[in-house]
Amino acid sequence: MPPAHPFDFDAVLEDDDKLKEECGVFGVIGVADAASFVALGLHALQHRGQEAGGIVTHDAEAGFMSARRFGYVRDNFTDAETIASLPGPIGIGHVRYSTAGSKGQTAIRDVQPFFGEFAMGGAAIAHNGNITNANALRRELIERGSIFQSSSDSECIIHLMARSLQRDIPARMEDALRRVEGAFSVVAMTRTKLIGVRDPLGVRPLVLGKIGDGWCLASETCALDIIGAEFVREIDPGELVVITDKGIESARPFRPRKSRFCIFEHVYFSRPDSTLGGRSVYETREAIGRELAKEAPVEADLVCPVPDSGTPAAIGFAAESGIPYAMGIVRNQYVGRTFIEPTEQIRNMGVRLKLNVNRALIRGKRVVLVDDSVVRGTTSRKIKEMILDAGAAEVHFRIASPPTAWPCFYGVDTPQREKLLAATMTEDEMRTHLEVDSLRFISLDGLYRAVGEAKGRDPNQPQYCDACFSGEYPVEPADMLEKGFQMKTAAE
Repeated sequence: MPPAHPFDFDAVLEDDDKLKEECGVFGVIGVADAASFVALGLHALQHRGQEAGGIVTHDAEAGFMSARRFGYVRDNFTDAETIASLPGPIGIGHVRYSTAGSKGQTAIRDVQPFFGEFAMGGAAIAHNGNITNANALRRELIERGSIFQSSSDSECIIHLMARSLQRDIPARMEDALRRVEGAFSVVAMTRTKLIGVRDPLGVRPLVLGKIGDGWCLASETCALDIIGAEFVREIDPGELVVITDKGIESARPFRPRKSRFCIFEHVYFSRPDSTLGGRSVYETREAIGRELAKEAPVEADLVCPVPDSGTPAAIGFAAESGIPYAMGIVRNQYVGRTFIEPTEQIRNMGVRLKLNVNRALIRGKRVVLVDDSVVRGTTSRKIKEMILDAGAAEVHFRIASPPTAWPCFYGVDTPQREKLLAATMTEDEMRTHLEVDSLRFISLDGLYRAVGEAKGRDPNQPQYCDACFSGEYPVEPADMLEKGFQMKTAAE
């Protein structure tokens, strides 16, 4: 029999040092066979989490039904038997990428959605983000008698709801989330209600769609597209919506705060065919490439993306610079999961299992490689070696985000700060470390201009959460401070 956790090159190989979104959420109400729609929505959100997924539905006769599985949606939620076991006109789902400390060790109890039975009926929740005071909440709840079933911060919400004295599930959720700090976009359901809520800063995305007589909520608009739903609007920061067969009710239960949407959603996390804040993600990434070409020009023969996330920025860089665009690196789309346990020799092939250089195109050329980010630098070094092995005359890196020098505590799997290349090296030191002819990152001002802030970043009123670049955290990471994390000092 295949192992419970099939080997996953993207998750396990050290070479893969991209930042990872930890989850995506989807919910639908008022449709026949809701599970089918949820499965399709989760499939569209697979890029936000590949470790595991789950679906909960409710049917008047069967009650609440759930299925939670390790691995890809396509491998677990596309067969007729599984979908038939999840009947009903309402359902929610979740895809998960495990945190750094538990890769390959996730227990099935950690897989969302989470479900709880309350006096007024059952409820399930799926959470995208990270609760920064989860440790303190967990200790308090355990001292008061709560018994936790998972290691997930999201389970705190269920326990807080259980202890609330409010009259119904939406009010209990509202009550619970007032105790929570950090980032949360939550999709929840009762027997008859679909609920969506974003934290007051709106760090993580959540959108509303219309499908026939029904409604849906999703992390990104691409999940609406796959089921043929019409995009209605984004759920506002600090907004809570309750959807029933009678329509939508909206409330704003939290103290208003200035939005701090995650700017890295524009750079990397979201799919290029989604829209964020009324802007096409693809067009924004192309604009980032144009801005990067203005800030960091270079004499070269070809502009090549590091596939796939660097492609739109590379197209923009090429268009602005006048340097021809070329697919100098080709990605093997089928390397991800396999039930074959590879030998050590195969493991050591690293990046070459996923990427291959178009040698005939590269040989003798001065090449600009455009990538979305540099985290630890391991992948960048190996890609550079592949390009030189193919006969390139020069290798220049252009990075479509500022240096990632600080960890994210709002729902992204980030290495510890000392493992981030930009936390310990200057840009020139990174260039020497990577052994490339030149290395330039887009500036934080340039990134802001590319996403629509004409004057760049206002240091007194930043429009986005850019803590991974600036070290300025809009919500104090209480749990990490307790563990000894050092915040940015005035000198930095």
